[in-house]
Amino acid sequence: MTELRGVGIGLGVAQGPVARMSEPAPPPDDAPSTLSADDEKARVADAVAAVARELEARGAQAGGAARDVLEAQAMMAEDPTLADEVNARIAQGKTGEFAVFDAFASFRDQLTALGGYLGERAADLDDVAQRVIARLRGVPAPGVPDPGHPFVLVAKDLAPADTALLDLDKVLALVTTDGGPTSHTAILAREKSIVAVVGAVAATGLKDGETVIVDAAAGVVTTDPTAAELERAQNRAADRAAAASAPITDGALADGTAIPLLANLGNPDGADDAVALGAEGVGLFRTEFLFLSSNQAPTVEQQRASYTKLLAAFPGKKVVVRVLDAGADKPLAFLNDAHEENPALGLRGIRALRASEDILREQLTALAEADAATDADLWVMAPMVATVEEAAYFTDLARDYGVKTAGVMVEVPSSALLADRILGHADFASIGTNDLTQYTMAADRLLGSVASFQDPWHPAVLRLIREVGEAGRTHGKPVGICGEAAADPLLAVVLVGLGATSLSMAPTALADVRATLLQHSLDDAREIAQAALAANDAASARTAAQEAASSNKETQQ
Repeated sequence: MTELRGVGIGLGVAQGPVARMSEPAPPPDDAPSTLSADDEKARVADAVAAVARELEARGAQAGGAARDVLEAQAMMAEDPTLADEVNARIAQGKTGEFAVFDAFASFRDQLTALGGYLGERAADLDDVAQRVIARLRGVPAPGVPDPGHPFVLVAKDLAPADTALLDLDKVLALVTTDGGPTSHTAILAREKSIVAVVGAVAATGLKDGETVIVDAAAGVVTTDPTAAELERAQNRAADRAAAASAPITDGALADGTAIPLLANLGNPDGADDAVALGAEGVGLFRTEFLFLSSNQAPTVEQQRASYTKLLAAFPGKKVVVRVLDAGADKPLAFLNDAHEENPALGLRGIRALRASEDILREQLTALAEADAATDADLWVMAPMVATVEEAAYFTDLARDYGVKTAGVMVEVPSSALLADRILGHADFASIGTNDLTQYTMAADRLLGSVASFQDPWHPAVLRLIREVGEAGRTHGKPVGICGEAAADPLLAVVLVGLGATSLSMAPTALADVRATLLQHSLDDAREIAQAALAANDAASARTAAQEAASSNKETQQ
């Protein structure tokens, strides 16, 4: 038996034979084309259009976050700048296949160098290129294997187009060697409730057909398991299935302390599913979907219609909306498209909105009008707040527009350290653990080479969260968590112990977190949090929390 360690997504456990993802097709030869330039250009244009339509169709079928990702890929495939680069190579006598390969690779390298949101798109661009080249060659696009029986899928990473439409009757679990807890693969796996362990580097040695146990709760892939281990894993899976089918209740600790469990949403269309899974409201509604696919800012009327649709789905419930989080790392021509050497540290979030204040004012107008037309409890927050002055600026402006509850996101260390002063102005704080971890550890959360640093269990990150929790208690103001960390059931307990008063996550994570919170009292949560804080690194903090949680359970028994 061997244990391969990675980052688990959720609490699931599964077992079965391995089926490896096929390796990418070899790159085309740089041989001169035997066709005219016009014919090559026409071939490529047809192939790109076909791939874009296929991606859109897959997105429409998958829905949710997958649809947003795949629609973005389709737009990327038909980017005019990229088409010009391909055509320039064809004009030099290259084949369509090589022109696509070379132009896409050049574009990919530029995106990788930019990092941030654009760096994340680099892997998606590789997938688009592979699909276009396969279409030009007249062969099937690389994709998920079909061994004819249920299997554990092992891959370097998965393209969004593949993850979105995984056949969950066939794919028992997912193991990747690359990626971290905030990668597209992890986010989509969590949304689809796929048992997954990502970033398991040693999984490169797994062979087709060998039986493994994938334990997401422990972040472990076990090879050559014994019959007893297989039986224990099967029993755990059955127990979890039974717990998932139990009646839905509001989030609470064992002592009755209420911990509202909210949903992270990127589109109003996901509201009904979130409610069905037990979301008590929305802890993070991302408004970027209205802006990122447009060449100009949406009108107040267009925004109001979307916000009204969202709020109407949660009558009497809290709905936290984040104003536009875009800027240099998500270039918008009408906001800020200036090149920056390090866009993750550039003009983004509230900084970009202040530079184009009319967009912020229109968004606040639309939100206030939607609030007046519905019965939801609307809260509005600003992204990437770094100073007390920014907090005061946003909350004052939001209130001027009729927003009753105005708050800030805590995503950079400065705002965590100044939380006691920021909460003197803001009505609430919401901690975005993905970015807070990135900026605390100086590690791009989308860069595979530093993925090991992107772990919200790190005591440095937990200390900053504790600062915000204590500031919330001092001022009597709510402190929510809306990053991916809230979807980790044990870490959710730690976050509550550090002072979080609500947790927001992908709706499919709600059941696991709800069940885990019910096993611990508030005093337990604080003890478990202290154990994690006393550790020196992320792995030790996780282990210490697990041991403290187990000790509390044994004491209760």
